[in-house]
Amino acid sequence: MSVLVRPVTPADHSAVARLTVAAYEADGQLKGEHGYAAVLADVPARVEHGEVLVAVDAGTDAVLGSVLFVLPGTQYAELSGAGEAEFRMLAVDPAVQGRGVGAALVEACVARATELGCSALVICMRDGLAASAQRLYQRRGFTRAPELDWSPMAGVLLRGLRLSLPA
Repeated sequence: MSVLVRPVTPADHSAVARLTVAAYEADGQLKGEHGYAAVLADVPARVEHGEVLVAVDAGTDAVLGSVLFVLPGTQYAELSGAGEAEFRMLAVDPAVQGRGVGAALVEACVARATELGCSALVICMRDGLAASAQRLYQRRGFTRAPELDWSPMAGVLLRGLRLSLPA
């Protein structure tokens, strides 16, 4: 399977909504949540306030995964400071996890942040996130940034990670 990353189109919205919720559910990230699945499924709102990228099968154009890339000061930005970028809501269809789709989306975000001249790319990872996701970020060079840790609600800890980018 060859993966291509491109900007989302309106025709992709329903597939992105479905696979994002499915990926978060499969990873156990929606247990006890109140309303986050609706936020994940609201692709038009994400498009309005950031860049939604999709990973598609290069042969069939089937949507395999998606990610939201944002800059500081925008509605979905949680961690990024001046000169930084961040990505959120990285999701890969559970049926194709482990095939490089997540890595392709991360690389697209690194490339976009580099293109914009950002000094770093930051993300937060839910405590207890699947080991495969943790390895993906570690392999790419993201390091723990405890000063970025935060909790959006009781019982949910989000751990900050940072990737310094070349000047």
